[in-house]
Amino acid sequence: MIEQRARVVFLVRVPNDRTGDFLRAYQSIRHLVAEGTPGHLVDQVCRSAADPEQWLITSEWVNLAAFEAWERSAQHRDLVRPLRECFSEEELSLRFLVYAQTPALA
Repeated sequence: MIEQRARVVFLVRVPNDRTGDFLRAYQSIRHLVAEGTPGHLVDQVCRSAADPEQWLITSEWVNLAAFEAWERSAQHRDLVRPLRECFSEEELSLRFLVYAQTPALA
């Protein structure tokens, strides 16, 4: 069986007065994750066009097992703590397996 890439999605709420803290926390960890986490491919942080307190964080992984290993690690908990401290409520966390993708444009 071929392992499929995985996409992990977090939908979070960040009060407007915590936006700066949230973005600083994201900036401080994103390169550490991208450069030092086995299986991590890419991530994005997106802000809702309709609700400025709603944010979407997505990441893509070589497989779901790579993400789950990272999520269980003590390093993960320490790195994401400042990010999670900005959330006004529990996040929605979803995991997907990538079945198809359009080719990248040149």
